Amino acid sequence: MRRLKINSKFDVLEPGLFLVAALLLVDCSFLLYQCTTIIAKVVTVLLAIYLCGLAIAKYRKLVFVLLLLLTSFLLANWFTARPSSLSLTKNSVIKLYPDETKLSEDWLSGQGTLNGKKVLVTAKLSQKQIWQAKQGKTIWLSDLQGEINSIEPATNYGQFDAQKFYATKKIWQKVNLKACRISFKRTGLIDYLHHLRYQLQRYFQRMPQILGFFSSELILGENPNSANQIILNNYRDLGIIHILSISGLHVGIYTIVITAICSFLKMTEKESFVSCLLVLVIGIFLSKGQAGFIRASLTFVLKQIFKFKKIPIAQYDILGLACIIHLLFDPRLMSGVGALLSYVLALGLELTNKMSSIKRSIALNALLLPLLLFYFFQFNFLTVIFNIFAVPYFNWIVMPLTFLNLFIFAKLPTISGFFEFILETGERMIGQISTTQLGLLSFGKINWWQCGGLLLVTGGIIVCLNDGVLLKKIKFIGGLGLLYGLLFCTIHFPLTGQVSFIDVGQGDSILITTPFPRKVYLIDVGGKLNFGKRKFTPQVNKITLPLLKALGINQIDGIFVTHQDADHVGDLGPLLSQIKVKKLYMAAGLIKNPSFAKRIAGHLTTDQLVELIAGDQVIEPQISFNVVYPFKPGPGKNEDSLSLTFKLKNKRWLFTGDLGQEGEKEIMANFHLRANYFKLGHHGSKTASNPIFLKQLQPEMVFISAGRNNHFGHPHPETIATLRMQHIPYASTQDCGMITWTYSRFASSKFSSFLPVKAK
Repeated sequence: MRRLKINSKFDVLEPGLFLVAALLLVDCSFLLYQCTTIIAKVVTVLLAIYLCGLAIAKYRKLVFVLLLLLTSFLLANWFTARPSSLSLTKNSVIKLYPDETKLSEDWLSGQGTLNGKKVLVTAKLSQKQIWQAKQGKTIWLSDLQGEINSIEPATNYGQFDAQKFYATKKIWQKVNLKACRISFKRTGLIDYLHHLRYQLQRYFQRMPQILGFFSSELILGENPNSANQIILNNYRDLGIIHILSISGLHVGIYTIVITAICSFLKMTEKESFVSCLLVLVIGIFLSKGQAGFIRASLTFVLKQIFKFKKIPIAQYDILGLACIIHLLFDPRLMSGVGALLSYVLALGLELTNKMSSIKRSIALNALLLPLLLFYFFQFNFLTVIFNIFAVPYFNWIVMPLTFLNLFIFAKLPTISGFFEFILETGERMIGQISTTQLGLLSFGKINWWQCGGLLLVTGGIIVCLNDGVLLKKIKFIGGLGLLYGLLFCTIHFPLTGQVSFIDVGQGDSILITTPFPRKVYLIDVGGKLNFGKRKFTPQVNKITLPLLKALGINQIDGIFVTHQDADHVGDLGPLLSQIKVKKLYMAAGLIKNPSFAKRIAGHLTTDQLVELIAGDQVIEPQISFNVVYPFKPGPGKNEDSLSLTFKLKNKRWLFTGDLGQEGEKEIMANFHLRANYFKLGHHGSKTASNPIFLKQLQPEMVFISAGRNNHFGHPHPETIATLRMQHIPYASTQDCGMITWTYSRFASSKFSSFLPVKAK
């Protein structure tokens, strides 16, 4: 990089210095908060050494600046480190702002502060208290009775990690209150500002659905209604979700409008800047500190400051300096996917500023692709085309109508109804295109080093494309396409198969796959046991479907249903509505159960339903399922549980659902079974498994699928005592999370657990 000829007073602004410094701090952030394996840490340290070497070689006189920034970052990390565990005492008080809480029936949930530390809070309130909470005053909870727990991490492959997500917000614990005393008051400016934000939330909720949705997304950075999730899914599947993000586009609009108003009022340039700064600060507060909005605001402010001071600085250095400032205030910044995507996109805009609009769009999508595959496991290869139509629609229809509606809705709701009709038409068209899944490819999850490697390669190719000849460009693009093709093949045409006990909490769900050509089966699908009136998002949406997407699976060859209980088949309907299933297998008689028939109504045809009874076989190319129970049709109770055995890599598996000891005795009387691996019946209840049955099976290991701190006390001490008496090792999803056995034609089989816990 050529050194700018500027006053020595500003030598610190040598081109590239702030960009290199930002990359170094980002690398340190990954080392501190993201790297969980020795290899990842070694790679990150090597990259840090390279960046330090680059800085010494190019900016030798300014190494002290880098050391100062690095020291400041480490100090910021020390001040924001995870605090010691909190506890509830007699004098403990939790404070919650009204705009950061949700009220559902008789439950309050939200983000509060306890002893100056942020926590998640859930509390059951009376109807009077719910009514009081809706008045928008700051909520104070005292006389607390409940428990504090750590926020649980993801326990399955591909699952959203709530622990990492809330760590970026400096929240590590959750408080579940059984009783408390509640009071309401506003004590200062911050309380009043949160009250105003709450009033905006209420104002948007009164609007027609789509107008309210866009108002909340574009101003508050939140989706207030689960009914709007379908809009988000449509935008995500088409690859245009970025246009909903509060970022550079919004900052540009705000600053242009404010500057135009200030110009009309004959204000000076500096007065206009101060006005823009005030509006941006308000925008940051309203959007709850959205990373993209802060990044764009910092970039604008820094650019204006350097302009006023007449200090020449490269645009990528402004971005680097914005990133440095952002990281000093929030060292965990890059642990959030939103911040990562925002800064990578901003850097990509700088790298592609000489390209035509179409080439630039293609290059930016290619740059973001590794991150999309790492975090979301899918992408739409027609995104560039969809953006050509979606961006003008959003910029010239959605945003003008949304912002105009903010001012007229209270006085002219009829016009708002007309605006809603226009947006309904547009969203209906987008939904119809999304429903076809045109261009959508379930690629699967790539690992961290593949993601990092592809980012570096793609960035390098983009730089080379700016000056490269046509033949070199073709080679580069072809090479990148080959890399993605190889990754796609390793995910979709695997050489290994697996048996995985999915951690669905208190329930059962077992995934079975074979090596290429891959076949996919499930034994039960789990489901939430609901002991109250609260409604929950189906667990398959949070656990099973992300797992399947991460593995690149977009259809299931067969689902085996053991019996009717909700913790085994409660999520069957939602699963069938979202993924293609070829066959549904069940114990004879279950289809006549009205409750079960209701779950599958409208999802499958008659020829896709297969009833099974002891002695039946389901023969597939690489696996055969043998049915050992029940011996007669039944209504689908525990004692009718469909029981299966199969053999893979010379290892026999046995699954008996919630079958009790009486059923196990029937199996012993009719089949002389041996099983290398056995899932304990009924989640390790004392009703299963019979000691004599276990002695006959002679398993090498058994498995327990049960929820943490479940209401039933599974697994029961009697069952664990039986296992220990017979010296049978066991592994539980309670301790291990998802438990996976992988096998291959070319290598020995092995077990692994998602959580770092060994089998007992």
